[in-house]
Amino acid sequence: MNSKHKIAVIGLGYVGLPLARLFATQYPVIGFDISQKRIEDLKRGIDTTFEVENKVLQSVLSEDNPFLTESRNGLFCSASIDDINRANIYIITVPTPVDKHNRPDLTPLYKSSETVAKVLKKGDIVIYESTVYPGVTEEECVPVLERISGLTFNEDFFVGYSPERINPGDKEHTVDKILKVTSGSTPEIGKVVDDLYRSVITAGTHLAPTIKVAEASKVIENSQRDLNIAFMNELAKIFSLMDIDTHDVLEAAGTKWNFLKFKPGLVGGHCIGVDPFYLAQKAQEIGYYSELILAARRLNDSMGAFVASQVVKLMIKNDITVKGARILNLGITFKENCPDIRNSKAIDVITNLEEYGAEVITFDPWADPNEVKSEYRINFFSKLPEDNENYDAVILTVAHEEFLNLKLDKIVKAKGVVYDVKGVFPKADIDKRL
Repeated sequence: MNSKHKIAVIGLGYVGLPLARLFATQYPVIGFDISQKRIEDLKRGIDTTFEVENKVLQSVLSEDNPFLTESRNGLFCSASIDDINRANIYIITVPTPVDKHNRPDLTPLYKSSETVAKVLKKGDIVIYESTVYPGVTEEECVPVLERISGLTFNEDFFVGYSPERINPGDKEHTVDKILKVTSGSTPEIGKVVDDLYRSVITAGTHLAPTIKVAEASKVIENSQRDLNIAFMNELAKIFSLMDIDTHDVLEAAGTKWNFLKFKPGLVGGHCIGVDPFYLAQKAQEIGYYSELILAARRLNDSMGAFVASQVVKLMIKNDITVKGARILNLGITFKENCPDIRNSKAIDVITNLEEYGAEVITFDPWADPNEVKSEYRINFFSKLPEDNENYDAVILTVAHEEFLNLKLDKIVKAKGVVYDVKGVFPKADIDKRL
C-alpha cells in the first residue's frame, strides 16, 4: 500500500493537519491549503492551532514534493494546485459552517471539490471528512467533481466518506486513538478506504454499509451531545429559580451507574453548535420539521443572555451599579486549552453585558489578538491587564488551565461578583456557578 497511495489532504486546519501528519508516517502526503500564511508556518514546523506538537510535525516534514520520489514518505505543505496533481487519494477536510440564518453553507465543500476536480484522474478516490447531512457527498459534491473533471462517477473516479472525530485541545484522544468510521461509493472502494485508514488508525475502523450511513452517523454524534447539554442548561435555569446549585444536583445524581454525566454550559464551536442545523435542514427538505433538535439549539443559544442576566442580578443584589461597571471576562475561545475562536458563545455573554451598559474586558492567553479583533471587535487582552484589582465582576466563560490558579480576591473588588460558568473554581471563591 505504501508504494501505491499518494495522498493529498485538502485543508490543513484542526482536522486536516493531524490527519496529514499521521498519514505522512507511512505514505507520501501533500498538505494543501489556500492560506499562504498557514503554509509558511507549517513549512517552518509551526502549528498555530497547537493540535500537532512542533517537534512531531517537524519529524515528518519534507522539503520537497514526496510524490516525485518513489517509495518516500513524508509531508510537504503547499498552496499550489500543481503540487497535488500526482495524488491518487484526495482527502477533503474543510469546514462546514452555517450562515447568519443558521442554514448550512456548503461553499467550502464546493470550492475544495472544484480544486480537486481540476486535477482528478481516472482511478482516483476522493474522500470527504467534513461534517454534512446525509446525501451531500454523492448529491452535492460528486456533480461538481464530474462537471469540472469530465470524468464519470464510479467508472472513472470514486468517492468515500470518513467523518472526522477530532476533539480540539484533547491531547489524549488524538486522531490515531479514535475509532474511525469509513465508507465508499462501491463495496470495493469501501474496502480500499477502510484499509487505508486502518493502516494508521491504531484504534481501528468501522466500515459503514453506505456513504449516507456514515454521513448520518457523524451528524447525530454532535446532535446527541447538543440535546444532552440542552437538558442540563434547562435544569440550570430551573434550579436557578429554586436557588439550588445545579452542579451539586448533578454530582448527587451522577452516583447512579447509568446517569449520563453532562454539564450545563455555553455550546459553541464549529461542531456541536453547528452540526445539528445540518440535520434539521435536511429533515425539513424532506418534509419533517425537527422539534427536538431545533428546541435544543434554541435553548443552548440562549445561555449567553442567561449568564449575563444572572451576573447583573448578582451585581444589583450587591448594590453595584451595572451601567459603567467594569467586568472581566475570562476566555473567548470556544473551549478550554484551545486557540479556536470560531462560533464562541462567550461573545454572547459579552455583548449582552455591554447592552446593560457595562464595560467588559476580555482576557484570554490562548486566542490570537488579531483574530479576535477581526472577528469580534471587543476589548481584548492576551495578558491579564495590570490594573487587575478594579473589577466589579469576574466571569469565567472558558476554563483554560491558566485561569485555575488565579487569585480571584486580587482581581475583583471587595463587594464584586464572581460567576463561574464552567464550575471549576472552589465554591468558597465564587458567588454562583451555572
